[in-house]
Amino acid sequence: MADLSSLKDLAPAEGQAAPVHVRKVDAQGRSYATGKRKNAIARVWVKAGSGKIVVNGKDFTAYFARPVLQMILQQPLVSAARTGQFDIIATVTGGGLSGQAGAVRHGVSKALTYFEPGLRPVLKKGGFLTRDSRVVERKKYGKAKARRSFQFSKR
Repeated sequence: MADLSSLKDLAPAEGQAAPVHVRKVDAQGRSYATGKRKNAIARVWVKAGSGKIVVNGKDFTAYFARPVLQMILQQPLVSAARTGQFDIIATVTGGGLSGQAGAVRHGVSKALTYFEPGLRPVLKKGGFLTRDSRVVERKKYGKAKARRSFQFSKR
């Protein structure tokens, strides 16, 4: 191989065709996905509807009282221009409110791509399909916290 221009002539290997994303919907017309962030895990169901969002049996504005968390939850719908078109039901466990909001956002994004595969490029470009893998670092022995040392005293 002399240069990189000869790579365009190569055909993909057997069984390595481009992935085809198909619509995954259950008998009730819902698509399901699991979203994760920090220690929070969200189970999310998306179906066509009037735009009602329910988290753990409560309206999402009541569950996530801070406007920033409500905005985080709605980001995939806003970027895909689908606000008010889907009913979303989510159950979240673990972590704090910020992690739970991120987990629901991740789950909504994945469920939207299952319901409507054409939205995948928009959501992927916005970074909503990537699981944010940052978690709290564990405490080490001989340290006050994960990295913080005990106070040093010469005398």
